[in-house]
Amino acid sequence: MSVSLIQKYNVAGPRYTSYPTVPYWDESEFTISSWKIHVQNSFNNSNKKEGISLYIHLPFCESMCTFCGCNKRITKRHDVENPYITAVLKEWNLYCDLLVKQPIIKEIHLGGGTPTFFSPENLERLIEGLFERAIKANEHEFSFEGHPNNTTRSHLQKLHDLGFRRVSFGVQDYAPKVQEAIHRIQPFHNVAKVTFWAREIGYTSVSHDLIYGLPFQTLDDVIDTIDKTNSLQPDRLAFYSYAHVPWLKGNGQRGFKEVDLPRDDVKRTLYEEGKKRLAQNGYHEIGMDHFALESDSMFQSFKEGTLHRNFMGYTSSKTELMIGLGVSSISDSWTCFAQNVKTIEEYYERLKVNELPVFRGHELTPEDIIIRQHILNLMCQFQTTWNDTAMRFVELPDVILQLKEMENDKLLIISKHSLTVTEKGKPFVRNICMAFDLRLKRKVPHTELFSMTI
Repeated sequence: MSVSLIQKYNVAGPRYTSYPTVPYWDESEFTISSWKIHVQNSFNNSNKKEGISLYIHLPFCESMCTFCGCNKRITKRHDVENPYITAVLKEWNLYCDLLVKQPIIKEIHLGGGTPTFFSPENLERLIEGLFERAIKANEHEFSFEGHPNNTTRSHLQKLHDLGFRRVSFGVQDYAPKVQEAIHRIQPFHNVAKVTFWAREIGYTSVSHDLIYGLPFQTLDDVIDTIDKTNSLQPDRLAFYSYAHVPWLKGNGQRGFKEVDLPRDDVKRTLYEEGKKRLAQNGYHEIGMDHFALESDSMFQSFKEGTLHRNFMGYTSSKTELMIGLGVSSISDSWTCFAQNVKTIEEYYERLKVNELPVFRGHELTPEDIIIRQHILNLMCQFQTTWNDTAMRFVELPDVILQLKEMENDKLLIISKHSLTVTEKGKPFVRNICMAFDLRLKRKVPHTELFSMTI
């Protein structure tokens, strides 16, 4: 990749798991009462047709990983498990009380934090508690994030028995110096062990999460990590750019100095080499930072045009209603977003008085919904169209004009009613989406909110 292009387009920008992005929500127009109506309307539209999705945030970790920007609580006390699960199930019951029919659950994702901090027995209590008032969809997709160091065979077996068929293991990098800097010491043996266990038990999709741009990371480190990953042949993987945002994440990302991070063109070389080696081993790029083998369902969704992206990341299918349970979780009714309170103490307090623990949200305008679909198209299919008048908006001509320079740089192709991202332009897809992001343009932040795009 050209150094001049990196210098030109490497700016702070959103990762677009939603539109509008959270810093640009209009919270002044949001109320919990209106959120409940959006949930009911979305549920009525989607439950019979496709079911709903649940994201459950399990925030506890035994140690701090300094690369992580997630909401977490560091503790070695496992007596926190039962009260938290009780609270999550109470929140779920409050949502079920809003719904006129029994919900059909199509997707569940357990994220964190560290979901495998919880014992297999407590995870079973959580999942079985959900289905006391819900039905499991025939074509369901249940997934969870596992830490290779504490995911036991019992975790994998118990969750498989409960219907889980997808697991994602956080790997990041195998170099000892990098692992020490990010406070995530895990040998290759641990990753190989849980990967083999998952396959023996019957998981149909095993994913590994890798990160480039970490402190002290060199090209040799990335090559070694990719080669080790290829030897295990996970069905899909994420190869993320490290998002260095210590001004947002407090002390969690201050375990090293800025000068320890690979910069700009060096960082991009790590990605390009990793991507090349993945392609040589049968992995296809299916979205920003994501790759899959042809046998994986996510690759099939990408080819069929049904790939979706939301607060859970990329998913193989879309449900109109996604309910987020647990501290800091974000829910999405397609026409409205809502986020839970961010501290466990406040989460418990709100539930104690039978209130949904939501503290902010955003009702999407008709313009928001059009822009959201364009950005989803770009993030999931590397193209979008406006041949249908329903996909046009007043400022579309200005957006197209702004993208002309990227077209001159051969990052995209603009036709009369469509835009297609070129192979050269895929690393710049966040920048392309930013051209459509009207809320970002209208309200330039006073402080930096996002990580760099490249």
